[in-house]
Amino acid sequence: MKVAFVMGSDSDLPVVEKGVKTVKDFGVEVEVRVISAHRTPYAAEEFARDAEKNGIGVIIAAAGKAAHLGGVIAAFTTLPVIGLPIKSSTMDGLDSLLSMVQMPPGIPVATVAIDGAENAGILAVQMLALSSPELKEKLALHKKNMAEKVAEKDAAVSARFQ
Repeated sequence: MKVAFVMGSDSDLPVVEKGVKTVKDFGVEVEVRVISAHRTPYAAEEFARDAEKNGIGVIIAAAGKAAHLGGVIAAFTTLPVIGLPIKSSTMDGLDSLLSMVQMPPGIPVATVAIDGAENAGILAVQMLALSSPELKEKLALHKKNMAEKVAEKDAAVSARFQ
């Protein structure tokens, strides 16, 4: 199964690339597209309707400003959709965040922090890991490695002040 990253504009790519790297680090294949909810709504519908048959298991929709992309995608698929709000010049991305989390009943879009591409990627991998013991092991190792890094930093800071 692949994770698809769909962004409303290529200006979102610097943020999206962080999520792509995160997913690829777990050995999961990605598909990356630019599709606008407002300028190419029929392309968004076609992408969402065909996503599952194209091997996609989770869709991450990155958008700024009105940020309707995740909701439009979610309306046309039963796959999980993760909203990735992009910080824009308007309201520092709060507008994007609120657009994503305020979905009507029946059309959920799980949403991460503004510019939270790494967490979007990890959440997508966690969703895929529900049916993949190999991914589940990789996630456990990832958490173990994070904990070890924090312990190393703790030891270094503690030693500095003793």
